[in-house]
Amino acid sequence: MSTETDTKVVAERRENFGKGYARRLRAAGNIPAVIYGHGTEPVHVSLPGHQVSLLIRRANAVLELSVDGAEQLALVKDVQKDPVHQIIEHIDLLVVKKGEKIQVDVPVVVVGEPFSGTIANLDSATVALEVEATHIPQNVEVDVEGLEDGTHITAAELKLPKGAALVTEPETLIVAISVPAATIAEADEIEAADEAVAEEQAEESSEEAAE
Repeated sequence: MSTETDTKVVAERRENFGKGYARRLRAAGNIPAVIYGHGTEPVHVSLPGHQVSLLIRRANAVLELSVDGAEQLALVKDVQKDPVHQIIEHIDLLVVKKGEKIQVDVPVVVVGEPFSGTIANLDSATVALEVEATHIPQNVEVDVEGLEDGTHITAAELKLPKGAALVTEPETLIVAISVPAATIAEADEIEAADEAVAEEQAEESSEEAAE
């Protein structure tokens, strides 16, 4: 991911803390946040709520922050939300540098359709990669087109974006192709019914022969 103009965020330094002050910030449409990393003292700031809420919809968003006129890049490391109302309560931002390598968890996306009658089970929703801070991929795609029952795709088999290195253990299962349990159960029922019919017909034939 390359940083773009819409990732530029003006952050206001804040000296006040506590739940009461944080509530007032959120009521005013802002989000409390802390910036840390690279050996610097944590900086507590207030971020524009609407703009940042849109930016962090993307996993591993990198923001171009302006704090007291100084610009720096920061990775959205953690977003704390109210479990009931899903309101963003606080954001942790990690300072990063252009060209710096960092480790991030990138979402895995399944594309394509497996062989008829099977489904693709996503066993690992994310994969850990080492990438440049300003070139974080949005996701890693796994193509399952035409794959048959019993096929397993491990982390080592993923096609990684250029410049990315795998951190997740290579043998980690990512996707498994299988026949749905309901389909197997239905097939077993049909087989059992067929066997019952065959036994009944065999009994009738035996009775007729006896007569």
